[in-house]
Amino acid sequence: MARILWADDEITSLKPHIIFLENKKHEVLAVNSGNEAIEEFKKNSFDIVFLDENMPGVSGLTALEKIKKIQPNVPIIMITKSEEEMIMEEAIGKQISDYLIKPVNPNQILMAIKKQIDSKRLISENNTTSYQQNFREISNDLNNSMNLPEWIDLFKKLNFWELQLENSDENMSEIFNMQKEEANQIFSKYITNNYSDILAESSTILSHNLLENTLFPKLKEENYFLVVIDNLRLDQWLIIKPIIEELFTIEKEDVYCSILPTTTQYSRNALFAGLMPLEIKNRFSQKWVDEEDEEGKNLYEEFFLNDNLQRNSLNLKTSYNKITNLNKGKRLLNNFNNLLQNNLNTIVYNFVDTLSHARTEMDVIKELAEDESAYRSLTLSWFKHSPLYEMMKKMSKNSCKVFLTTDHGTIRVKNASKIMGPKQINSNMRYKVSKNLSYNKKDVMEVLHPEKILLPKNALSSSYVFAKENHFFVYPNNYHHFANLYNDTFQHGGISLEEMLIPYVFLNSK
Repeated sequence: MARILWADDEITSLKPHIIFLENKKHEVLAVNSGNEAIEEFKKNSFDIVFLDENMPGVSGLTALEKIKKIQPNVPIIMITKSEEEMIMEEAIGKQISDYLIKPVNPNQILMAIKKQIDSKRLISENNTTSYQQNFREISNDLNNSMNLPEWIDLFKKLNFWELQLENSDENMSEIFNMQKEEANQIFSKYITNNYSDILAESSTILSHNLLENTLFPKLKEENYFLVVIDNLRLDQWLIIKPIIEELFTIEKEDVYCSILPTTTQYSRNALFAGLMPLEIKNRFSQKWVDEEDEEGKNLYEEFFLNDNLQRNSLNLKTSYNKITNLNKGKRLLNNFNNLLQNNLNTIVYNFVDTLSHARTEMDVIKELAEDESAYRSLTLSWFKHSPLYEMMKKMSKNSCKVFLTTDHGTIRVKNASKIMGPKQINSNMRYKVSKNLSYNKKDVMEVLHPEKILLPKNALSSSYVFAKENHFFVYPNNYHHFANLYNDTFQHGGISLEEMLIPYVFLNSK
């Protein structure tokens, strides 16, 4: 049932319509003027408003403006005799929800109410029904032996349904989350059993061959902006996608697989270098920083990228900018016109990664991003108010082409797993590299011979372990304190769909 305010200077002639709505269990308050409508709104709240556009005294458009100031989110349906484009544009500009042309019949009015009041409920019910129908299809996929392209397709489906079910009832969300957890369990087993084969498959797009297989062929003919948003999950891309589509058409949108460990030191250095981590260390021993060293682990990205370009016979005029704070973003924005002189402009944005770490360390951020939905919302809010968005507006206006991607994703961890090792062990909670490690084998993928998956090792007997699914490593000392402290935080470095299967997109200016 809806509380309806209907303002029309010929309201008595609409009595049959009002009776029809009342018989449908709606409550209707009818008034004769725009001024009366405004006064009623000052005293009462309504679910929906019907306004005659052409009333004597206070017109429908004027009443619309004043009502919106009192209750900005109320749906307002404009009813008019005129189909003049100018009137419609003015009404739409003042944020009407819909409009109807006189004469209206009762069913038109009823459908308008359903469209505005019931649309969210109906969409939610339809999404729930559709997901229930697809639940079995996804379950069947999980029961089959899938290769990496099939896992990518399934992960796209899961992301679609996660966004569609965002406002569904708690039971349906719980069912979806259980299915996603099952998918991560099976995916972790798949990676554990097949990672070496995935690396050996030449057609698979991974961190170290992403640029060579996608962007570099286009650079022979066209100039590009390469935008790398650190730690951007597929669902976060999908939430900012509608805003970007206002500026660009999407030429191609796909998902590639991050290498392990899913961290900046490994996956992003591999992305720029076009080499696996062991190959980087062997080729540039002075520029690879081992785990126990205190030096920054990604200080040579520009060097790696330029070397990669030269190996691919691309002699280009380039720029490289890493944005780690708001002021750096603004300075780059002010320098935009100079960037247009280059063949390739690389921009690395660290905000999403910073957000992930801040959520771990700051209670206020943890409250703002308490779950995946809120995490997406915070990402969207940042993007809409970031210098990067302003930069992309300028790219679009100047007919620039853009390749947007990321280096790895992140997962919300929930299960602490005990691990023991030497004092100098690395701090990441999703992977460890050292000698003499002790851990729960069922929670990890263990790599006793790192060179077989092209990872460097600090000592002759060093091995790697990667946390699977939503596990995170905690030392036995003060175990319960740290297990509680880091539970329900977003981490990366290990094996999960969210960390490893990440987006890349080609954008053309509109």
